[in-house]
Amino acid sequence: MKVFVTGTAGFIGFHLAKRLIADGHLVVGYDGMTPYYDVTLKTRRHAVLGKTNGFRAHTGMLEDKDALRNAIDDCQPDIIIHLAAQAGVRYSIEHPETYISSNLVGTFNLLELAREIAPKHLLLASTSSVYGGNEDMPFKEAARTDFPVSLYAATKKATEAMSHSYAHLWGIPTTCFRFFTVYGPWGRPDMALFKFVSAIEEGRPIDVYGEGRMARDFTYIDDLVEGICRLMDAVPAAGRPVEAEGVADSLSPVAPWRAVNIGGGNPVGLMEFIEAVEEALGKRAQKRMLPMQQGDVVATSSDDGLLRALTGFAPGVGVKEGVSAFVEWYRSYCNVGEHEGTA
Repeated sequence: MKVFVTGTAGFIGFHLAKRLIADGHLVVGYDGMTPYYDVTLKTRRHAVLGKTNGFRAHTGMLEDKDALRNAIDDCQPDIIIHLAAQAGVRYSIEHPETYISSNLVGTFNLLELAREIAPKHLLLASTSSVYGGNEDMPFKEAARTDFPVSLYAATKKATEAMSHSYAHLWGIPTTCFRFFTVYGPWGRPDMALFKFVSAIEEGRPIDVYGEGRMARDFTYIDDLVEGICRLMDAVPAAGRPVEAEGVADSLSPVAPWRAVNIGGGNPVGLMEFIEAVEEALGKRAQKRMLPMQQGDVVATSSDDGLLRALTGFAPGVGVKEGVSAFVEWYRSYCNVGEHEGTA
């Protein structure tokens, strides 16, 4: 199949494109190469993908509808997977305008083009952050998501709402997947794991927010990609909810649209996660205990029932294994030859 993927120079998009190419699909990637973090890392990801015959790259911003159209016209895709967005909870406090521009205007442009193309399946990235102040865990897709505690979460909630309206109006089969703290090789430098490993390796203290009392449903990148690939085949159809005992389908009553968690349902405490980092590095961390930051939540936990019912799969890679893989890649990336690491 021909798959159009936005954000292929990003962490998740790179891994997904690599998997799709390995599975025999043609991938046309689109990425803005923004300087939110080191662009060198992004160009190296694209360089790895570019060594295959199954990948074509386009550079452009989501806000540039003509550039986006030209990229989509390059393949007339069977499936569209929209991953590109301005990410980060904390960054949204300092630079809110970038979230409106990329996540709202950019997503609108993509939806308009999807309306014209009518792909077999449109899949869009959302986030566990949409659950906001919800304290009823594990988070279920049918739970209310009306109380976002960061602008990032609000724009992702808007992404879900806009895509639902297009699914209803134009009959576009649409799946929004909600990510839960994804980590692994080639990860973003602004994420906790990258920061922890970098600081510990260099003998600097790490910042431990929430006094270490937070917990996250960490999801290893290979598990996430597996979930996305399986969901590609789980095309929503209005009026045909999944039938599985104890599972509440999020399928819309008026559109071929659903939201699906991709998380293992095994939250890990922040201090336990740091211990896994220390073990993988063979070094102890100097910890600087700090209060929670604005926009953060105390804990996240995914209910994986719907994902299992739709795909027969749920994430299972533990943090020790996943963190060790990241450390191996990090040391290779920082110190060896062409820095291609292990994807």
